[in-house]
Amino acid sequence: MKNPLFYAKILLFGEYGIIENSMGLTLPFDSYKGTLKFSSQEDKIHLASNISLQKFADFLETLDLPTKFELDVASLKNDIEKGMYFDSNIPQGYGVGSSGALVAAIFEKYSLNKLSSEQISKQDLTDLKLVFGKMESFFHGKSSGIDPLICYMNIPLLIQSNSEVDKVGVTRTSEGKGAVFLINSGMPGETEPMVNIFFEKLKNEGFRKTLKEEFIRYNNDCIESFLNRDMKPFFKNLKKLSLWALNNFTPMIPSEFLKIWKKGIDTNTYYLKLCGSGGGGYILGFTQDYEATEKMLEGYNKEVVYRF
Repeated sequence: MKNPLFYAKILLFGEYGIIENSMGLTLPFDSYKGTLKFSSQEDKIHLASNISLQKFADFLETLDLPTKFELDVASLKNDIEKGMYFDSNIPQGYGVGSSGALVAAIFEKYSLNKLSSEQISKQDLTDLKLVFGKMESFFHGKSSGIDPLICYMNIPLLIQSNSEVDKVGVTRTSEGKGAVFLINSGMPGETEPMVNIFFEKLKNEGFRKTLKEEFIRYNNDCIESFLNRDMKPFFKNLKKLSLWALNNFTPMIPSEFLKIWKKGIDTNTYYLKLCGSGGGGYILGFTQDYEATEKMLEGYNKEVVYRF
């Protein structure tokens, strides 16, 4: 059984904000990937994945999906009985789309109406996002559908609002003094508790006000200047975004990273932000001078994902 690979993703901008209709920008992350396979061995990891797929299939059977996006759940269950599992090295709870890749793989193989990524329209992207949100809600309780969508499409996507998604060009280079990088916190985060904290915060009128008037504005301005490769306003807004997160998303930032988070802002060497829902996993960093940042963050497990 040879199936396509589904890569991890990085949501550069839009964490939590896209719930409140902000823009988002997401990129494929090919360091990690997953694919559906069959196993004839009594392997504990394969067995655990197979059992998880059984529960997911039962859940999918209860979903009322649009005709255009219906799934052949009977075939899925039949393959699970034959020992199918999801072979993945995407770390779970790290904000890089482990469940999104699985949802994308299942949809690719078992959707009754096959869609070619080249032929997918802007409206299809919006509709797919809703379908993927329903499917991924099995894992997180609530899902925007963005993670599976980026894993499925494997191209940069611009989320313009809750109901509008489009393909976007992002120029990549292996060179450049500046970088987008990841710091491994060394522990997984759990999406649902972090999202619940966010929704509790939304009940506070002052938080809602600052989210809409500051966070979403900084977030959207960062995306626009990043896509235009206009780095001066980009880093100016990024600093504001990082500081806002430090002050308002403290429960989502692992406590041992609060100090280096503030250090980046104080020295203007680098700026950190959440990668996904936070609470652990990866932390996302941006710098105009990666060499200086590397020295300042010596001892931390880092990985460059984008150069500029």
